[in-house]
Amino acid sequence: MWFYALTYQAGPKGADKPKKAAVDTSAEDKKFKSEHKHLFVKRPKSFHIGGDLRKVKDLGRFVRWPRYIRLQRQRAVLKRRLKNPPAINQFIARALNAQQSNVIFSLLKKYEPETSKQKKERILARMAALESGAKEDPTAKPKILKFGLNHITHLVEKAKAKLVVIAHDVDPIEIICWLPALCRAMNVPYVIVKGKARLGQLVHQKTASVVALTDIRKEDQATLDQIITNFRPQFNDLPTSERRKWGPIVLGVKSVAKLEKIRRAKAKEVKFSQ
Repeated sequence: MWFYALTYQAGPKGADKPKKAAVDTSAEDKKFKSEHKHLFVKRPKSFHIGGDLRKVKDLGRFVRWPRYIRLQRQRAVLKRRLKNPPAINQFIARALNAQQSNVIFSLLKKYEPETSKQKKERILARMAALESGAKEDPTAKPKILKFGLNHITHLVEKAKAKLVVIAHDVDPIEIICWLPALCRAMNVPYVIVKGKARLGQLVHQKTASVVALTDIRKEDQATLDQIITNFRPQFNDLPTSERRKWGPIVLGVKSVAKLEKIRRAKAKEVKFSQ
């Protein structure tokens, strides 16, 4: 009986089987490693100066971002969560992408305004020419971009602007959301592009809400006509039904999961009722 107890061990129900003896492979392993020890060289990493590079970790979640960045992100999330009215939704949904806006920015780049130093030199040269008895040339005034919301509003009202470029991220948006309607009323071509900072670079400012072209050189007239032809249907000639569309609501991850759980529960109820 004692022999039976030593050689057999009780297991689950109906599974009284003898235990398999463990095979001792340590001697074989030691022999193998001693014969091939040149294959098992330890190469520990050293993270001191001039040593191995540490694995790059994304610590973005642990960074306390400045308040203005947190507000930017919260505002962007809020715009997606709320149902935006048509006047605001056009700046979110209809702004041109990078590929489309590159054509416009390449044209605007040619008409950057003068710096204060360049303007001073031009005025001094003009005064010296007038004092020497030369006649004033009315075409000598440079053809440059116009900026400033009040100035461009006046140009649009007088129908002097040939192309108005509006930034999509103006804050507060109320100061600019009426300008597309004014451009349509005065039949002035306009487009909405991404980045008020990018517009600001064109006019040597930190940011710019809107810029406009009033005069253009002959060699660039075909490019401007092509831009107006391409983007008029998307902005000026957009049907009223499309212009009056409210922005869609984009729910968060938790809300989507909650609605999905409710949908599955209802589907399960219908299945069992059948």
